[in-house]
Amino acid sequence: QLRLVESGGGLVHPGGSLRLSCVTSGAIMDYYAMAWFRQAPGKEREGVACINSSGANTMYANSVKGRFTISRKNAESTVYLHMDSLEAEDTGVYYCAARAGRMHYCSGLGSTDFGSWGQGTQVTVSS
Repeated sequence: QLRLVESGGGLVHPGGSLRLSCVTSGAIMDYYAMAWFRQAPGKEREGVACINSSGANTMYANSVKGRFTISRKNAESTVYLHMDSLEAEDTGVYYCAARAGRMHYCSGLGSTDFGSWGQGTQVTVSS
């Protein structure tokens, strides 16, 4: 079972940047497509970005396209989410997730496709 621990959240002004990290253990991350999700207060969890096992292919929600970049370093068992031009609407708890069934590709950003989750890291965008 893959275990995931997120870090890097915090308070940032609108227009600022943050980089989130997700360190994995317990299994070889190389086999899994990985994703980031977020949940704002009072809202459902939504998929933000997904990256396939090799890192060659990525997928983004329309709301973050052009501002967020997902990447991974398999040798370091770590997935990243670099966030630029942050907006108040980006506020929420951000979760790292691994594709269920050791699937290596991203088929979408639905949460039911992902079987392992981290505990989340809070991102607050406010002036």
